[in-house]
Amino acid sequence: MASISWVCCAVLLYLALFIAPISILVPADGYLTVNSSTSSWTNREPVGDLLKADAVIIFASRSSVDPDYGHACFCGFFCNQTCNSSRFATFFLNDDPRVLWSANPKNPISINATLKLNSERGLVLQDADGTIAWSTNISTKSVAALKLTDNCNLMLLDENNATIWQSFDHPSWPTDTLLYGQNLVPGQQLTSEGGLFSLSLTTQGLFAYINSNPPLCYWYYQQDFGYIISYVQFIEKGLSFFSAQFGQTSFYVLSLFIPSTSLLTQYTRLDPDGHMRVYDQDGQEVGDLFKNIDLCAFPTVCGNYGICTNNQCSCLGSINGKNYFQQIKDRQPDRGCSPVVPLSCEASKTHILLELQNITYFPLLDITIPGINPNYQNISLSTCTQACLENCSCKAAIYFSNGYCYLQSEIFSLNSNESTNHKVYIKVQQQTNHGKKKHPLGIIVGSILGSLLVLFLIIGIFVFRIWNKENADEDEECYLDHVPGMPTRYSYDDLRAITDNFNKELGGGGFGTVFEGTLVDGTKVAVKRLDGLSQIKKSFLAEVETIGSIHHINLVRLNGFCAEKFHRLLVYEYMSNGSLDRWIFHKNYEMLLDWQQRKKIIIDIARGLTYLHEDCRQKIIHLDIKPHNILLDENFNAKVSDFGLSKLVDRDQSQVVTTMRGTPGYMAPEWSSSIITEKVDVYSFGVVLLEILCGRRNFDHSQPEEAMNLLALFKKNIEEDQLLDMVDKYSEDMQLHGVEVVNTMKTATWCLQNDFTKRPSMSMVVKVLEGVVKVESGLDYFFLNPPLPNTRAGVDNQEVHVVSATPLLPSVLSGPR
Repeated sequence: MASISWVCCAVLLYLALFIAPISILVPADGYLTVNSSTSSWTNREPVGDLLKADAVIIFASRSSVDPDYGHACFCGFFCNQTCNSSRFATFFLNDDPRVLWSANPKNPISINATLKLNSERGLVLQDADGTIAWSTNISTKSVAALKLTDNCNLMLLDENNATIWQSFDHPSWPTDTLLYGQNLVPGQQLTSEGGLFSLSLTTQGLFAYINSNPPLCYWYYQQDFGYIISYVQFIEKGLSFFSAQFGQTSFYVLSLFIPSTSLLTQYTRLDPDGHMRVYDQDGQEVGDLFKNIDLCAFPTVCGNYGICTNNQCSCLGSINGKNYFQQIKDRQPDRGCSPVVPLSCEASKTHILLELQNITYFPLLDITIPGINPNYQNISLSTCTQACLENCSCKAAIYFSNGYCYLQSEIFSLNSNESTNHKVYIKVQQQTNHGKKKHPLGIIVGSILGSLLVLFLIIGIFVFRIWNKENADEDEECYLDHVPGMPTRYSYDDLRAITDNFNKELGGGGFGTVFEGTLVDGTKVAVKRLDGLSQIKKSFLAEVETIGSIHHINLVRLNGFCAEKFHRLLVYEYMSNGSLDRWIFHKNYEMLLDWQQRKKIIIDIARGLTYLHEDCRQKIIHLDIKPHNILLDENFNAKVSDFGLSKLVDRDQSQVVTTMRGTPGYMAPEWSSSIITEKVDVYSFGVVLLEILCGRRNFDHSQPEEAMNLLALFKKNIEEDQLLDMVDKYSEDMQLHGVEVVNTMKTATWCLQNDFTKRPSMSMVVKVLEGVVKVESGLDYFFLNPPLPNTRAGVDNQEVHVVSATPLLPSVLSGPR
């Protein structure tokens, strides 16, 4: 008893000196009972400085106050910096205080909030205003005690000391940490701080990705004994896989890359550089679970565009006498490289692709392995490289020998390798030749005279073309002025001032880049600058003609335009919440939409399309309905945007013939015939509807192989009557409304019929969603998701420029860190 008193005194002294006035109890039997004198705690304002955080401790593990142990696992109220709000959490207190688990990451509490322990509901976190911020919501069993284990697992126990609830089973996603003894189950993933890397578990294996566009796998483990993985657990030896099959407890165990660890090892973390390191409670590194991976295989080891050779970093050498890349930081090659001439969408005509010899991309794994990367259709090398040149956001094209093509919007580290199964093409800005030798005087004089004659001829031709071009531009500008209901015309200088010289980019869509701007009266706008070559005029006219004179609450409003010389810009209303995809595809719990919000968004999209198809003077087929083209205002009202591909159809036309256009995955099956109706928009709406309800993309590489294709999974679950399994599992509110969500999925079934004549009109869809009519019966459940086209849809052909480049590596200054 005396030793226990000594320990408690030591802890209280520590807390009094370094933290705050605290309520703390560590009973002799190792846990706190419901009937204890202390079963309610209040969040007080902490005092003192704990480096990056302040904490009010209400509970601690037994070993936290053991002087022979020297480590601390605490439970209490934790806040950062200003302490305007707090979280109830478990955490370490060391040189870098670290939250391990949080009950209310999305719903922080204020000062004077309380935490109560009772037998009926377990733990209940109540804010100062009386609202319930979080609870364990135990309803089936009576809670007898609260326990915090040495490895920071917070547990509720019944009277027999059996676990009723534990924090290990309710991790606060997203998280980068797996605690000692904690499980990771299929469908869950760790996400590094900053979100660049993720580690996903499926029933087939463990996969590490860099979240580029598209995401790519840089490490994986797949067991090949036919077992279905039930979970992976962090133990003393590292990560071990467990499998329970055939209705009995049979375990298949495999330890990966075993580090030299001790029992003091407490957690493993996916770090911002892509390594999976093991740390003790003091935050000291114990080992690296990826230690057997070649250092050059990590995607950011040499920074952007850097080349890793034998664990040393450099930039791409001179090619045909030209240097296309330079070090970002002298004497620090691991910081990466940058293009000597930055890529510019306005100068896309001078973009070329350098083919890199004996170089891989960090390197890529074999994408034919099931579950590694999306299974794209085979396309030709010329189609792959041409698609990259025609897409301003594309920075590189990677082409595998089996016909798989990847277009990358960001370039990470490259890896020198003489044996590869793919080609790497890097996009650069074409350069002019410099540094030519001086010619003798006579040759120089002759060259000058000849050049002058050629110059006068070129000037004459140029003036003549400019005169013709100005006349053509004037005709177009005159034409636009006669379009009924045309909005405000701006000069290019006006829009440059409004956007602060196009300084703040919001994103890209259609054939242009979108920038944030502010009008003189303070109103925010979105300014779309059309990029490209032959498509500029066509896309500009399509977008202006389509929405210049129509107004609907569920269509993004066109406030103005600029048609001046070579400049083509559109001014839209500003949508503060951006595009729909960032709210339904990213598993950020602070950005999850609830059922009522999603239901309203679905109806808004349907009403917008109904207006386009049925209420305009001319029928308008959008042709590119997808979450990226659905924008949300400050009240989450959804509006259809991006009409660059749209088609105007006379009312007496039932169908039109047009070139293939749109986005793969959202394109209806009848595109193969090139004869389309407004029902292609209905099909795309069906795909988007499923994505909203399921909270995932129509093709998701992070899912098990059998669940990657959303439409195929939808068909399977319909047949097995398991549609509830498809409801967005990250949203508790969606799960609570599961039955209503499943009923809405039936609307998607109707929209996805392969025979377009069987699909409903969008006005009928609105009636179904509003509960006025029911979904038609006898539907076909064989959904067809058309393959990728062999040519880039809706884009005119452009000559492909490919230059073969063999790197001449400069002297290496230092290795990667």
